[in-house]
Amino acid sequence: MSNHEILGGRVQLFQRPNSKYWQCSCSVGGQQYRISTKEERLASAKSFAEDWFLGLLGAERTGELVKKDAPREITFADVAEQFMLEYETITEGERSRKWVEGYEIRLRLHLLPYFGDMPISQITEGRVQDYRVYRATQAGRQPKNAPKGYIKPPSRSTIHDEIVALRQVLKTAARHGWVKHVPNLTPPYKSQGKIVHRAWFSPNEYKELYRATREHAKTISPRYKWNAEQLHDFVLFMGNTGLRPDEVKLLQHRDVAIVKDGATGERILEIEVRGKRGVGYCKSMPGAVRVYERMLARPMPQPQARLRKGEEPSPAILPKRTDLLFPGSNLKMFNQVLDKAGLKYDRDGQPRTSYSLRHTYICLRLMEGADIYQIAKNCRTSVEMIEKFYAAHIKNTLDARAINVRRSAQSRDKYENHDEDDEY
Repeated sequence: MSNHEILGGRVQLFQRPNSKYWQCSCSVGGQQYRISTKEERLASAKSFAEDWFLGLLGAERTGELVKKDAPREITFADVAEQFMLEYETITEGERSRKWVEGYEIRLRLHLLPYFGDMPISQITEGRVQDYRVYRATQAGRQPKNAPKGYIKPPSRSTIHDEIVALRQVLKTAARHGWVKHVPNLTPPYKSQGKIVHRAWFSPNEYKELYRATREHAKTISPRYKWNAEQLHDFVLFMGNTGLRPDEVKLLQHRDVAIVKDGATGERILEIEVRGKRGVGYCKSMPGAVRVYERMLARPMPQPQARLRKGEEPSPAILPKRTDLLFPGSNLKMFNQVLDKAGLKYDRDGQPRTSYSLRHTYICLRLMEGADIYQIAKNCRTSVEMIEKFYAAHIKNTLDARAINVRRSAQSRDKYENHDEDDEY
């Protein structure tokens, strides 16, 4: 076996009898390291060994050198498992199961495939920015009428939700002492997104919608008549209460009461709401009362059994206190009505959904001059969210008298010359 030493004997080169390549070994930080140079010529092997040794010295000084007998560093996948265990247990009863599943889905589909085997201490601001770039090059949910070859990347909010999940995992690691601090995950560019309207129905479009659902209920076959009538009342109920779709789905008749409002003297609905924000309360517009009374008087659909001769059909059953206001889902029928009426997409190309009825309620109330703080409380949201996403009322809050202020003619004469016929 041929042996050589370089760098004052700190690195040894040798060649095994059964191999044509030179091997090199050294001792760094009390640990012995060995590697094949993959070089047949001694001069090339010496050059490789010198670079390799200096690299090990640099890794030792920066703390990046992994010792052979060192315990395995905890990975992102390990911390993510711990986070989901803690989050689901601690937030039980305060966060819905669907909300928790959202974290599970983001971790499983996107974050774990990218960061899963990575040591938690190596997830830096730079690596998170690399992840943003990686996700921005992937295809997101494609528009229905997208041109051929068009690839839409994931939306800004989608990537933001994934970064929020990543931050929660890193906070878990910091609480357990697996990392010293949580890196800054704020995006370095485009820190403020474009302000856009959420999809909603303008007053005229909302009128077109409930007229379309009413006509749909009149012309549909008897088999689907009950569903069509429920859909018509759903549109009006949502437009007069501003509830979230998931809140309406959980609503039972015992949660709704018809009362006379002491301030206005009008009959309204007082609703006990259960949903995203836990238990809350809502007071409806007067128009919701007639809709709800119609629903109370509508018999529930019963299974149609074949009657024998002389047998009478079972009597119609009205809704009970514990029955849901809107059992089942009329989503497919709702989309059919929207497509038929040409109301599926707004002028910005955003698809309208049942959530758009909540946005419509908020915008219409603000356009009528309602107090934004009271609307936020009634809709169980914040003033900040309304000001950010429901901009339809802004034109009604601008005071033209305060904007179009003019100095008197005598004051203007001090600073400028003008003709009497000039317009301002």
